[in-house]
Amino acid sequence: METLAVPANLSPQDIREAAVRFKAENPKARARNVADGIGVSEAELLASRIGQPNENVFRLKPDFKSLLMELETLGPLMALTRNDNCVHEKTGLYDGGQMDMPHKMGLFLDDPIDLRLFFHAWSTAFLVQDGDRLSFQFFDPSGTAVHKVYAVKETDRLAMTALAERFVDDNQSSQQPVSPIEPAPEAELSEETITEFLEGWRALKDTHDFFPLLKTHGVSRRQAVRVAPEDLVRKVDNRAHRRILERASASGLEIMVFVGNRGCVQIHTGPVKRLLETEPWFNVLDPGFNLHLKEDGIAEAYVVTKPTEDGDVTALELFDTDGELIVQFFGRRKPGIPELTEWRELLATL
Repeated sequence: METLAVPANLSPQDIREAAVRFKAENPKARARNVADGIGVSEAELLASRIGQPNENVFRLKPDFKSLLMELETLGPLMALTRNDNCVHEKTGLYDGGQMDMPHKMGLFLDDPIDLRLFFHAWSTAFLVQDGDRLSFQFFDPSGTAVHKVYAVKETDRLAMTALAERFVDDNQSSQQPVSPIEPAPEAELSEETITEFLEGWRALKDTHDFFPLLKTHGVSRRQAVRVAPEDLVRKVDNRAHRRILERASASGLEIMVFVGNRGCVQIHTGPVKRLLETEPWFNVLDPGFNLHLKEDGIAEAYVVTKPTEDGDVTALELFDTDGELIVQFFGRRKPGIPELTEWRELLATL
């Protein structure tokens, strides 16, 4: 898919016209692809449609927590969270919401909708209607989507529209300011830092303590897996996910699949059944759960072990060329329950 040569600092009209030209040449392109193709963010592309004839895009108030807590009144919805190389879609009720968490964090802990929300990265929200597709879409300051919520057949669409009307912002400008987010450069790690970091890793009591450990020592995830010894990290083939998914599909082994970005992590827990390759994507296409993994975006793959009070927890982790985490695969587990033996045995075959 080619990128059009377009001028910088496009006006909303320029964006709309460039999008029309791009879609004429790439009729199957999704909004994210169109935005990339014309050199703008997806939020800018959406905003350019506000107020236009036959367009149904509305800017919503940035009261994200209140809006999300109302979603449980709408019936089943499809939750979509993605990064550049993986799309995670789950259908179900938005029950079990907790928005009073510290550090600008929120949770949905129900099954099947299981989310970790990081509101410091949430900036803009829209209601979008494209034909029969009705959605709430949320973006970070750079205009990159952090989470989307789509109506499905069983959704109460009238209630969803009424909810949107309650949250419509007075500001319906078609201009969308964005602030590019530059990735933090990896710091050079001293031997002392590495030693202290690995000591902390071996002393973990809970997998959730790993991210704070990274922050404390200024270590990136990619640096962590590269400096760790083989009893903690083992590099494996970049197609290792295929073996995991194929074996889980054949055996009925229940797994956990984590996909995230800077504003949201979305989790599937359960079996995977129908697998399909549509190059460059490797897909899970099950009722209630779809996963789309862009295999040519995978640069490194590791089996990673973290100690906990319930014993070691192991995961397959995939990284892109920038060192960003694409997806994590775990065996199904809950606090207080040791890791599945079948899962550990499967990882040992990689």
